[in-house]
Amino acid sequence: MGLRMNSSQFNLGGKPFRILGGSLHYFRLPRAYWKDRMVKMKACGLNTLTVDVPWSLHQPEKGELHFQGSFDIEAFLHLAAEVGLWVILRPGPYIGSDLDLGGLPSWLLRDREMKLRTTYPGFIAAVNVYFDKLIPKVVPFQFRKGGPIIAVQVENKYGSHARDGNYMAFIKEALQERGISEVLLTSDNHEGLKYGGVQGDLVAVVREILRRGMSINLYMFHGGTNFGFMNGALANPSYKALVTSYDYDAPLSEAGDYTPKYHLLRDLLSNFNSEVLPEMSGLWWKEEYEAAILFQHLSLWDALPYTHEPFKSQFPVNMENLPVNNGNGQAYGYTLYETTIIRGGSLKSGRNIQDRALVFVNQSFIGIFHHRNVELAVPDGKEKRILSLLVENCGRVHYSNDMDNQRKGIVGNIILNNMPLRDFTIYSLDMSPDFIDRAPWKSVPNKPSFPGFFQGRLFVNGYPSDTFMKLPGWSKGVVFINGQNIGRYWDAGPQQALFLPGPFLNSGMNQASLYNFLDS
Repeated sequence: MGLRMNSSQFNLGGKPFRILGGSLHYFRLPRAYWKDRMVKMKACGLNTLTVDVPWSLHQPEKGELHFQGSFDIEAFLHLAAEVGLWVILRPGPYIGSDLDLGGLPSWLLRDREMKLRTTYPGFIAAVNVYFDKLIPKVVPFQFRKGGPIIAVQVENKYGSHARDGNYMAFIKEALQERGISEVLLTSDNHEGLKYGGVQGDLVAVVREILRRGMSINLYMFHGGTNFGFMNGALANPSYKALVTSYDYDAPLSEAGDYTPKYHLLRDLLSNFNSEVLPEMSGLWWKEEYEAAILFQHLSLWDALPYTHEPFKSQFPVNMENLPVNNGNGQAYGYTLYETTIIRGGSLKSGRNIQDRALVFVNQSFIGIFHHRNVELAVPDGKEKRILSLLVENCGRVHYSNDMDNQRKGIVGNIILNNMPLRDFTIYSLDMSPDFIDRAPWKSVPNKPSFPGFFQGRLFVNGYPSDTFMKLPGWSKGVVFINGQNIGRYWDAGPQQALFLPGPFLNSGMNQASLYNFLDS
């Protein structure tokens, strides 16, 4: 007998069972730390792990799905069973989870008619391909087959989004016909909760829930990090991209450290466990390393020949519809749009820049377009000049009724003196790690040009430890360590340092690569 409901109580294997759960995402921490975080979860008194499966990260292109390395969900489920944690699986296809496009792959948006999270044929066909690969991998881990999965969530918060009365029934059937036989559940919020909330510590709420004999799941128990470009964004009341850190003020910090919240929860949950809780494991050592030395440089303009082949188009083309990456378009990063102008004047973006653009005339910076700044003055000039717009995808909205319109880059006309610009040369700059190896690096000049790429070395003495990287004096960009994108930085804050896990480092010399927008 799997998980069963009896009034407001659960039974598991025919015995009374209370879910004391917490969320933990394998894709937000190094694989080497999966077990550490699970052991700390178990020592806190939790018995169940809730995990989301990010479609976008498993299938970045329509072709083969990736289940290796940090995306080996079977290894993650094996570890959960080994540690003694039950699992609630959230396979999506939409998971929200503060991820870019809520975990849906951006190539879905190449279809101009796409209606995400509906029974629109193009979406359903893509979901079927995804589930055909994913679900057979998790079916053997179900409780009835001796595995840790006791429940499977159908989609996520669809009641708050509902736009297709047939959609949830389709997802339910899609899971069951592929072999999911454990109890199915949904997750949703209630508009009234924001009016009925109270200020105070998390523990008081948990105590009251448990006092009433109810089950609970903590989102997040351990947040981790939005490595690379995986962060989502908020739509309302205005666009705001999420930061790289996903610390979440969770009981376990971004670096896996115990917080006061952890200790309070452990004391509370010890009263609801029939067995003595395991000892708390030791913490990973943090090290302060010498500053990285950046001694190689390449300007954006010099780097262009080593990116994807430029694409010429009469009209601007959004990232997702660029003819790159085996017909899957550009998912993340930056796109450079260039065209010729013969006069200055008023340049208007009309909110067709998603999300920020540095604007240059003959490679000289003249200003920035973003969601609140939609007009710039272009200096006068008589000769033909190159107007360049370097557009950054800061993260697609992860939850809103506007998800179908999350295309990035330039998504409509850019107007100069009431005339739409035409005849663009478009460069896709998705910042894939192989670019770092292809680029013809030069010594850093006395006055480096910006935007620019910088490369150097970070020395690690002895066994690599966790650390945090600060970037004082740098404006906005991305950092790679040994080819691993550890995230975005911005001197505007609020985040002041990037978490750099020890498993991403080598003993001795490490390659540090940095892309910076502007000289601050």
